Amino acid sequence: MPRAEMLSRVADKDALIPVITDRVDDEVLDAAPNLKIIANIGVGYDNIDAAAARRRGVIVTNTPDVLTDAVAELTWGLILGVMRRLTEGDRVIRAGKWNRWSFEFMLGAGLSGKQLGIIGRGRIGRAVAEKAPAFGMTTVFARRERNGAAGGPLAQWNEPERGAGGNRAEAAAPSAENDMSLDQLLVTSDVISIHAPGGPDTRHLINRKALARMKRSAFLVNTARGSVIDEEALIWALNERLIAGAALDVFEREPDVPAALKAFDNVLLVPHLGSATRETRTAMADLAARNVIAVLSGNPPLTPVP
Repeated sequence: MPRAEMLSRVADKDALIPVITDRVDDEVLDAAPNLKIIANIGVGYDNIDAAAARRRGVIVTNTPDVLTDAVAELTWGLILGVMRRLTEGDRVIRAGKWNRWSFEFMLGAGLSGKQLGIIGRGRIGRAVAEKAPAFGMTTVFARRERNGAAGGPLAQWNEPERGAGGNRAEAAAPSAENDMSLDQLLVTSDVISIHAPGGPDTRHLINRKALARMKRSAFLVNTARGSVIDEEALIWALNERLIAGAALDVFEREPDVPAALKAFDNVLLVPHLGSATRETRTAMADLAARNVIAVLSGNPPLTPVP
């Protein structure tokens, strides 16, 4: 919905159900004096100024857990796709450039025996880790860092998302046995998969310095938020062959994707499809609607954000 239309139509509404591309800020909240709930369709809610909503007594909810498996599945699709050069091979065939089988043609990287480093130990990160043994991979998580005061920047990396009574809503707090510092994870991992929330605390977490610390044989995968990766730094790292490749479902300035990223054969690009299954998107919309019904009926929200 165009922003001008949203500002006009929200004026007398009690509830708003935005998607992650709808920016809900002071302007929207000022235009909706009757608003009681913002039920975001998405587990991330960096498109909403939750503090501004809180000041006005407006409840904000999201849709965690129902999209966990879909995003985890896509993550593994990206890992396999970029390491085994699947989309690159597809392009070769479509361009008519494949004329015979060859012993050393388009060799990729195997998964078995490799280390998967996960940044973000929420439900999605843990769901990705659960599938690693099937591919013979070991998993490590970036340890939650508290810079300065408790609860400071990056303090929420490993916090589990709030659940809605789904299949992982009651999951126990994960063990820290396979935690390591972010720097150690960057240096030792063969695949690094990002599942941290967006926002100022994680903006450009993966920058030139981080990329330079990665193995030259390592792959970077992002199904979280585009802002976590400095795209200019990623282009630099790929040009310098500092990493083996990348697979991205999210971008800094969606839907704009830098032409330089499109030019790399070792970069797999997907148009924000993490939760894009019929079953999952239906469940997300249903949960948002149930949050609205609960709040407007005078009951607590099902999945409030902190």
